[in-house]
Amino acid sequence: MESYPLKFEPILKHIIWGGSEICRFKKLAVKESGIGESWEISQVPGSVSIVANGSLAGKSLTELIEAWPDELMGKKVHARFGDEFPLLIKFIDAQDNLSIQVHPDDKLARSRHNSFGKTEMWYVIGSKPGSKLISGFSKPIDAAEYERRIADSTIEEVLQHHEVKAGDVFFIPAGRVHAIGAGIFVAEIQQSSNITYRLYDYNRKDAQGKGRELHTELAKDAIDYQLYDQLKTTYRSLENEAEPLVSCPYFTTSRIQLKAACSQIETVVVNGIEQQVPMTETMEMDRDYSSLDSFVIYVCMQGEGSIEYGDGLSLPISQGESVLLPATLKQTTLRTDSSILLLETYIG
Repeated sequence: MESYPLKFEPILKHIIWGGSEICRFKKLAVKESGIGESWEISQVPGSVSIVANGSLAGKSLTELIEAWPDELMGKKVHARFGDEFPLLIKFIDAQDNLSIQVHPDDKLARSRHNSFGKTEMWYVIGSKPGSKLISGFSKPIDAAEYERRIADSTIEEVLQHHEVKAGDVFFIPAGRVHAIGAGIFVAEIQQSSNITYRLYDYNRKDAQGKGRELHTELAKDAIDYQLYDQLKTTYRSLENEAEPLVSCPYFTTSRIQLKAACSQIETVVVNGIEQQVPMTETMEMDRDYSSLDSFVIYVCMQGEGSIEYGDGLSLPISQGESVLLPATLKQTTLRTDSSILLLETYIG
């Protein structure tokens, strides 16, 4: 396998609650509205990513895994997950409240659906003033109270509602009740699973007067009813360092923000007019993955820069792009002449 950073064609999902932020954020030529999700890196059946760059362009993620499983995924990752790519990377733009839901863990999902469970995390890219998401319970309840509150439409009264802003991070382990609220735009890193149990959909009706299907009984055994105090991930917003955000059995994610330093002010002449222009020094960060036996994914949240690899090779990366580094690519240098904000994810 030729070892180089892989970009993929985005898989855009038209959904009734979708908006127009994804196309704008990703700077796509086609500005479509009603796009609820962009699946960036996926091997979910029916939505398998296709390589967009380099000598492997046109090949699917499935084809890469079939031909070079250890080289792409890492020997330990391949031994653990087989030929199933373990993560799904998305952008989600919610212009309406998404249904309140929960995901099963590995054991339950495997027994019921022959699937991975679904643990995930959200990084808030943007939100409208006052927008809130749901994560966890606000008071202790049990399965019996859960069923009663679903029946009488009072489940929202016992859930935690979190007002959010850009940069907020929420870890959503399997079993935690959650929902993305209207006006919130997030990047989502999750186990590769499309199994969702819908608890409540605000009693909304379609054009025929029908409500959406709920999975009350399936969800009952999947829910973690424990009460947790701190559900938002805290971090320090460090610059020019890799700052850990989430570490769990399914993925490890860090935040990397690089900012080029201003070295001096120079005078330049533009259209006959002298202007004072700040000159910046390129900021670099070496990333050593020699101790890993895993692929690495970069998701660019802001700015632009480049990924240097191999013998003087370089791949540009900018806001809205996701890049997969094969497990055989052990050394990279991240570089920017301005600023760049990345999420870095791998299987630890």
